[in-house]
Amino acid sequence: MTTATGSVAKAAAAGPPAEARQSLGSRITEKLSGGLVRVFLLLVGLFWLVPTIGLLISSLRAPEDMSASGWWKVFAKPSQLTFESYRKLLENGDITHSLVNTVLITVPATLLVVVIGSLAGYAFAWMEFPGRDWWFLGVVSLLVVPVQVALIPIAELFGNIGLFGTILGVILFHVGFGLPFAVFLLRNFFAEIPRELLEAARLDGAGELRLFARVVMPLGGPAIASLGIFQFLWVWNDMLVALVFTKSGSQPITVALQTQVRQFGNNIDVLAPGAFISMVIPLAVFFAFQRQFVSGVMAGAVK
Repeated sequence: MTTATGSVAKAAAAGPPAEARQSLGSRITEKLSGGLVRVFLLLVGLFWLVPTIGLLISSLRAPEDMSASGWWKVFAKPSQLTFESYRKLLENGDITHSLVNTVLITVPATLLVVVIGSLAGYAFAWMEFPGRDWWFLGVVSLLVVPVQVALIPIAELFGNIGLFGTILGVILFHVGFGLPFAVFLLRNFFAEIPRELLEAARLDGAGELRLFARVVMPLGGPAIASLGIFQFLWVWNDMLVALVFTKSGSQPITVALQTQVRQFGNNIDVLAPGAFISMVIPLAVFFAFQRQFVSGVMAGAVK
C-alpha cells in the first residue's frame, strides 16, 4: 500500500505527460490568434486594396490634376472629384463598342461552358458507356495543354473557315479551352451525390434529362456557380486570345485599353475610368457569388 501511494505521489510530482504539455510555438500561436492577428490581416487587406482605390480616385480627377500630382492629393482637395472623365468615356466610341464586344464574348462563352460542362460531368459521373474512364482521362489530360500551343493552328483553322477576327471565333476558342476544367470540376462534384437519391428518382419514372434537370442541377448549384465565376473572370480579363483572334471591330475592352495606352498623353482621362469599369464588373460578379464559389470549390476539389 505504501509503495503504491509513493508511486502516485511521484507521478503527481512529475507533472502532466509530455503529450499534454504545450510547445513554445503553440503558446505563441494561441496568444497571437486573437485581435492582433485580425488587425494585421485587416491592414493587409486594406493595403491590397490601395491600387483599386487609387484607380477609382484617378478616374474621378481631371487630366490636369492627374498630371500635376498623385491621386492621394484628393484627400486634401476633394473638389477635384468629377464625373467628367466618365462622360468622355461614354462619348468614346471605341471604348463603348469594346465594352459591348466584351459582354458579347464573355456571356456566351460562360454559358456554353457551364451547360456543356454540366451535361458532360453528369455523363461521366453517372452514365455507363464504353470507355467512359478513358474518355474522362483524356479530357483531364487536356488541362495541361497551354493556350499558347494552340494559337497558331487554331488561327490558321479559323482563317480557312472564315471565323478569324470574329466574335464567334473568340467564343469558340474560350469554350474549347474552358471545357476540360469544367468537366473535371463538375464530374467530381456530381459523383458525390448519393446514388440512392438518383435511384429513387429513376424509380419514380424520371428519365436522364429530367433527372439531370430536377435533381442534379439544383444540388450542383455551388459547383456550377464556381465554374461560372472562373470562366467569366478568365474570359473577361483575357487579352492574349483577343489580341490574336480579334480585329478592330471585334476587340474587347482589354485590347481597346491596350490600344489607348499607345496614345497615353492624349487620352489619359479615358484610360482611368475605362480600366476601373473593366475591373469593377468582374469584382462585382465575384462578390455576388462568393459563398457559392467557396463551397463549390471545396466540394469539387476532392472526391
